[in-house]
Amino acid sequence: MEDPARYGVVTFDHGTGMVQDIEEKPAQPKSNWAVTGLYFYDNDVLDIAANVTPSPRGELEITDVNNAYLAAGKLHVMRLGRGYAWFDTGTYDSLHEASSFVRTWSAAKVSRLCAQRKLPFELGYLLRRSTVGSRRPIGQKTVIRLICVDG
Repeated sequence: MEDPARYGVVTFDHGTGMVQDIEEKPAQPKSNWAVTGLYFYDNDVLDIAANVTPSPRGELEITDVNNAYLAAGKLHVMRLGRGYAWFDTGTYDSLHEASSFVRTWSAAKVSRLCAQRKLPFELGYLLRRSTVGSRRPIGQKTVIRLICVDG
């Protein structure tokens, strides 16, 4: 991860693989697992978010919401390993990097690309509108899914 100060960072327990900590934009990250920002929450998120207070940077941080689920034992993090690429496009350089990757990949026609908005469908968390119901039920223990990329 080139610039961890731009991301939330997840630390995993080496023995169990369970999430230990999520830090928002750390100066010295404890791991190289970035939170990409694809979340699935239950209705409890409304009460949790209502109680979030501004960070020292003066912002309401989604990491505080995620840490509340972690503290309640209701957090599930899904790691994306080989075969996935994730680009943050919040700067001109990172937008250019993502654009160059897509252009190169598309020209080579190696395999299909999937936009982040399509990923929940690809992973089976949401169903197409043409099917009965708008969502597949998520298991009771799976309240939130953070998709992380080892970078």
